[in-house]
Amino acid sequence: MKYKNQISFRVEGEYALFTDPLTKMGGEKMTYQVPTYQALKGITESIYWKPSIVYYIDEVRVMKSIQMESKGMRPMKYNDSGASDLAYYTYLKKPVYEVKVHFEFNQHRPDLKGDWNEDKHYQILKRSIKAGGRRDIFLGTRECQGYVEPVEFGVAKGDYDVYEGELHFGTMVHGLSYPDETGKDELAVRLWHPIMEKGIIQFPRPEACTLVRPLRTMQAKPFELSEIEPVDQLFESLEQEVE
Repeated sequence: MKYKNQISFRVEGEYALFTDPLTKMGGEKMTYQVPTYQALKGITESIYWKPSIVYYIDEVRVMKSIQMESKGMRPMKYNDSGASDLAYYTYLKKPVYEVKVHFEFNQHRPDLKGDWNEDKHYQILKRSIKAGGRRDIFLGTRECQGYVEPVEFGVAKGDYDVYEGELHFGTMVHGLSYPDETGKDELAVRLWHPIMEKGIIQFPRPEACTLVRPLRTMQAKPFELSEIEPVDQLFESLEQEVE
Protein backbone atom coordinates (compact mmCIF):
# COMPACT_ATOMS: atom_id res chain seq x y z
CA MET A 1 0.00 0.00 0.00
CA LYS A 2 1.57 3.27 -1.18
CA TYR A 3 -0.43 5.48 1.19
CA LYS A 4 -1.32 4.42 4.72
CA ASN A 5 -4.82 5.94 4.45
CA GLN A 6 -5.47 4.34 1.05
CA ILE A 7 -8.81 2.57 0.84
CA SER A 8 -10.84 0.73 -1.80
CA PHE A 9 -14.53 0.48 -2.53
CA ARG A 10 -16.84 -1.02 -5.15
CA VAL A 11 -19.43 1.14 -6.87
CA GLU A 12 -22.12 -0.05 -9.27
CA GLY A 13 -25.49 0.85 -10.71
CA GLU A 14 -27.96 0.10 -13.46
CA TYR A 15 -26.71 2.98 -15.60
CA ALA A 16 -23.97 5.63 -15.67
CA LEU A 17 -23.57 8.82 -17.68
CA PHE A 18 -20.06 10.29 -17.59
CA THR A 19 -20.88 12.91 -20.20
CA ASP A 20 -18.42 13.71 -22.97
CA PRO A 21 -18.80 17.53 -23.18
CA LEU A 22 -18.30 17.43 -26.96
CA THR A 23 -21.63 15.60 -27.32
CA LYS A 24 -23.66 18.23 -25.45
CA MET A 25 -23.58 20.82 -28.22
CA GLY A 26 -26.86 19.69 -29.76
CA GLY A 27 -28.69 19.05 -26.51
CA GLU A 28 -27.95 15.32 -26.48
CA LYS A 29 -25.51 13.49 -24.25
CA MET A 30 -23.16 10.55 -24.72
CA THR A 31 -21.14 8.95 -21.98
CA TYR A 32 -17.43 8.34 -21.95
CA GLN A 33 -16.57 4.64 -22.01
CA VAL A 34 -14.94 4.84 -18.58
CA PRO A 35 -15.43 7.17 -15.60
CA THR A 36 -13.40 10.34 -15.28
CA TYR A 37 -11.14 11.11 -12.35
CA GLN A 38 -13.52 13.92 -11.37
CA ALA A 39 -16.56 11.62 -11.39
CA LEU A 40 -14.85 9.10 -9.11
CA LYS A 41 -13.67 11.92 -6.83
CA GLY A 42 -17.26 13.19 -6.64
CA ILE A 43 -18.48 9.71 -5.69
CA THR A 44 -15.86 9.53 -2.94
CA GLU A 45 -16.84 12.98 -1.66
CA SER A 46 -20.46 11.80 -1.50
CA ILE A 47 -19.31 8.93 0.71
CA TYR A 48 -17.54 11.30 3.12
CA TRP A 49 -16.15 14.81 2.64
CA LYS A 50 -14.66 17.63 4.66
CA PRO A 51 -13.11 20.84 3.22
CA SER A 52 -9.94 20.10 5.20
CA ILE A 53 -9.08 17.03 3.07
CA VAL A 54 -8.57 16.40 -0.65
CA TYR A 55 -9.17 13.01 -2.26
CA TYR A 56 -6.81 11.56 -4.85
CA ILE A 57 -8.05 8.73 -7.07
CA ASP A 58 -5.15 6.33 -7.54
CA GLU A 59 -6.71 3.81 -9.91
CA VAL A 60 -9.99 2.30 -11.06
CA ARG A 61 -10.70 -1.28 -12.12
CA VAL A 62 -13.42 -1.84 -14.73
CA MET A 63 -15.13 -5.05 -13.63
CA LYS A 64 -17.76 -5.57 -16.34
CA SER A 65 -17.55 -5.39 -20.12
CA ILE A 66 -18.22 -1.87 -21.41
CA GLN A 67 -21.77 -1.76 -22.80
CA MET A 68 -23.85 1.22 -23.87
CA GLU A 69 -27.57 1.83 -24.27
CA SER A 70 -29.37 4.80 -25.83
CA LYS A 71 -32.64 6.17 -24.46
CA GLY A 72 -35.07 8.73 -25.81
CA MET A 73 -35.44 11.58 -23.30
CA ARG A 74 -37.62 14.69 -23.19
CA PRO A 75 -35.62 17.36 -21.36
CA MET A 76 -37.66 20.40 -20.39
CA LYS A 77 -36.91 23.68 -22.12
CA TYR A 78 -35.66 26.51 -19.96
CA ASN A 79 -38.25 29.18 -19.19
CA ASP A 80 -41.03 27.06 -20.72
CA SER A 81 -42.21 24.27 -18.42
CA GLY A 82 -44.88 23.18 -20.90
CA ALA A 83 -42.48 22.46 -23.76
CA SER A 84 -39.89 19.74 -24.29
CA ASP A 85 -37.67 18.33 -27.02
CA LEU A 86 -36.83 14.75 -27.89
CA ALA A 87 -33.17 13.92 -27.26
CA TYR A 88 -31.17 10.72 -27.11
CA TYR A 89 -28.87 10.05 -24.16
CA THR A 90 -26.34 7.21 -24.38
CA TYR A 91 -25.61 5.54 -21.04
CA LEU A 92 -23.22 2.89 -19.78
CA LYS A 93 -25.23 -0.21 -18.90
CA LYS A 94 -24.74 -2.04 -15.58
CA PRO A 95 -21.30 -0.57 -14.80
CA VAL A 96 -19.25 -1.96 -11.91
CA TYR A 97 -15.98 -0.45 -10.70
CA GLU A 98 -13.41 -0.98 -7.98
CA VAL A 99 -11.84 2.31 -6.89
CA LYS A 100 -8.60 2.83 -4.98
CA VAL A 101 -8.31 6.25 -3.32
CA HIS A 102 -6.42 8.10 -0.60
CA PHE A 103 -6.71 11.56 0.95
CA GLU A 104 -4.31 14.31 1.90
CA PHE A 105 -4.81 17.44 3.95
CA ASN A 106 -5.65 20.54 1.93
CA GLN A 107 -2.50 22.63 2.16
CA HIS A 108 -4.36 25.62 0.71
CA ARG A 109 -6.69 25.65 3.72
CA PRO A 110 -4.34 26.22 6.69
CA ASP A 111 -7.29 27.88 8.44
CA LEU A 112 -8.76 24.37 8.86
CA LYS A 113 -5.60 22.85 10.31
CA GLY A 114 -7.47 22.12 13.53
CA ASP A 115 -9.41 19.46 11.58
CA TRP A 116 -6.26 17.60 10.47
CA ASN A 117 -6.61 14.25 12.21
CA GLU A 118 -5.68 11.57 9.70
CA ASP A 119 -6.67 8.52 11.70
CA LYS A 120 -10.14 9.78 12.61
CA HIS A 121 -10.88 10.89 9.04
CA TYR A 122 -9.77 7.45 7.86
CA GLN A 123 -11.94 5.61 10.38
CA ILE A 124 -14.98 7.74 9.47
CA LEU A 125 -14.34 7.12 5.76
CA LYS A 126 -14.24 3.36 6.32
CA ARG A 127 -17.50 3.44 8.25
CA SER A 128 -19.11 5.67 5.64
CA ILE A 129 -18.24 3.22 2.85
CA LYS A 130 -19.62 0.34 4.88
CA ALA A 131 -22.84 2.33 5.42
CA GLY A 132 -23.20 3.03 1.69
CA GLY A 133 -22.14 6.68 1.89
CA ARG A 134 -23.25 9.72 3.88
CA ARG A 135 -24.99 11.24 0.84
CA ASP A 136 -26.67 9.79 -2.24
CA ILE A 137 -24.29 8.26 -4.78
CA PHE A 138 -24.67 9.15 -8.46
CA LEU A 139 -22.78 7.71 -11.43
CA GLY A 140 -22.13 10.87 -13.39
CA THR A 141 -25.65 12.32 -13.23
CA ARG A 142 -28.57 12.39 -10.82
CA GLU A 143 -30.75 9.88 -12.68
CA CYS A 144 -28.02 7.23 -12.38
CA GLN A 145 -28.17 5.99 -8.79
CA GLY A 146 -25.06 4.22 -7.50
CA TYR A 147 -24.30 1.89 -4.61
CA VAL A 148 -21.00 1.50 -2.77
CA GLU A 149 -19.51 -1.13 -0.50
CA PRO A 150 -16.04 -2.01 0.83
CA VAL A 151 -13.89 -4.25 -1.36
CA GLU A 152 -10.38 -5.67 -1.48
CA PHE A 153 -9.03 -4.22 -4.71
CA GLY A 154 -8.11 -6.76 -7.38
CA VAL A 155 -9.41 -9.91 -5.69
CA ALA A 156 -12.75 -10.43 -7.45
CA LYS A 157 -12.76 -11.66 -11.05
CA GLY A 158 -13.13 -8.99 -13.73
CA ASP A 159 -14.10 -9.28 -17.40
CA TYR A 160 -10.82 -7.70 -18.56
CA ASP A 161 -8.43 -9.72 -16.38
CA VAL A 162 -7.17 -11.83 -19.28
CA TYR A 163 -7.31 -9.11 -21.94
CA GLU A 164 -3.90 -8.80 -23.61
CA GLY A 165 -2.70 -5.41 -24.74
CA GLU A 166 -3.84 -1.87 -24.03
CA LEU A 167 -7.14 -0.09 -24.58
CA HIS A 168 -6.88 3.60 -25.45
CA PHE A 169 -9.79 5.99 -24.99
CA GLY A 170 -8.45 9.10 -26.71
CA THR A 171 -8.50 12.53 -25.10
CA MET A 172 -10.78 12.70 -22.07
CA VAL A 173 -11.52 15.14 -19.30
CA HIS A 174 -9.41 14.24 -16.26
CA GLY A 175 -11.06 16.69 -13.89
CA LEU A 176 -11.58 20.27 -12.76
CA SER A 177 -9.06 22.30 -10.81
CA TYR A 178 -10.85 24.44 -8.21
CA PRO A 179 -9.21 27.44 -6.51
CA ASP A 180 -9.53 26.01 -2.98
CA GLU A 181 -7.35 23.04 -4.07
CA THR A 182 -4.84 24.89 -6.27
CA GLY A 183 -4.46 28.28 -4.59
CA LYS A 184 -5.19 30.03 -7.92
CA ASP A 185 -8.23 32.27 -8.45
CA GLU A 186 -9.42 30.35 -11.49
CA LEU A 187 -11.38 27.29 -12.55
CA ALA A 188 -9.47 25.10 -15.01
CA VAL A 189 -10.14 21.83 -16.79
CA ARG A 190 -7.54 19.07 -17.09
CA LEU A 191 -7.34 16.70 -20.07
CA TRP A 192 -5.42 13.46 -20.51
CA HIS A 193 -5.15 10.23 -22.52
CA PRO A 194 -6.25 7.23 -20.39
CA ILE A 195 -4.92 3.75 -21.08
CA MET A 196 -6.48 0.60 -19.62
CA GLU A 197 -4.48 -2.57 -19.02
CA LYS A 198 -6.26 -5.71 -17.81
CA GLY A 199 -9.18 -3.55 -16.75
CA ILE A 200 -7.12 -1.12 -14.65
CA ILE A 201 -6.64 2.59 -15.32
CA GLN A 202 -4.03 4.38 -13.23
CA PHE A 203 -4.63 8.11 -12.78
CA PRO A 204 -1.92 10.77 -12.64
CA ARG A 205 -2.16 13.32 -9.87
CA PRO A 206 -3.92 16.54 -10.92
CA GLU A 207 -0.70 18.56 -10.82
CA ALA A 208 0.94 16.02 -13.15
CA CYS A 209 -1.56 16.70 -15.95
CA THR A 210 0.03 18.74 -18.72
CA LEU A 211 -3.10 19.51 -20.76
CA VAL A 212 -4.72 22.23 -18.62
CA ARG A 213 -7.08 24.91 -19.93
CA PRO A 214 -8.40 27.82 -17.80
CA LEU A 215 -12.18 28.27 -17.92
CA ARG A 216 -12.95 31.36 -15.86
CA THR A 217 -11.99 33.39 -12.82
CA MET A 218 -13.27 31.93 -9.55
CA GLN A 219 -12.71 32.60 -5.87
CA ALA A 220 -12.32 29.86 -3.28
CA LYS A 221 -15.34 29.35 -1.05
CA PRO A 222 -14.53 30.59 2.46
CA PHE A 223 -14.91 28.24 5.43
CA GLU A 224 -14.51 28.88 9.12
CA LEU A 225 -13.51 26.06 11.43
CA SER A 226 -16.48 27.00 13.60
CA GLU A 227 -18.84 26.41 10.64
CA ILE A 228 -17.98 22.73 10.16
CA GLU A 229 -18.35 19.79 12.50
CA PRO A 230 -14.88 19.02 13.85
CA VAL A 231 -13.62 15.54 13.00
CA ASP A 232 -13.09 14.81 16.70
CA GLN A 233 -16.73 15.59 17.47
CA LEU A 234 -18.01 13.60 14.48
CA PHE A 235 -15.87 10.61 15.42
CA GLU A 236 -17.12 10.68 19.00
CA SER A 237 -20.77 10.83 17.88
CA LEU A 238 -20.22 7.81 15.62
CA GLU A 239 -18.57 5.93 18.47
CA GLN A 240 -21.61 6.57 20.64
CA GLU A 241 -23.92 5.27 17.90
CA VAL A 242 -21.97 2.00 17.80
CA GLU A 243 -22.24 1.62 21.57
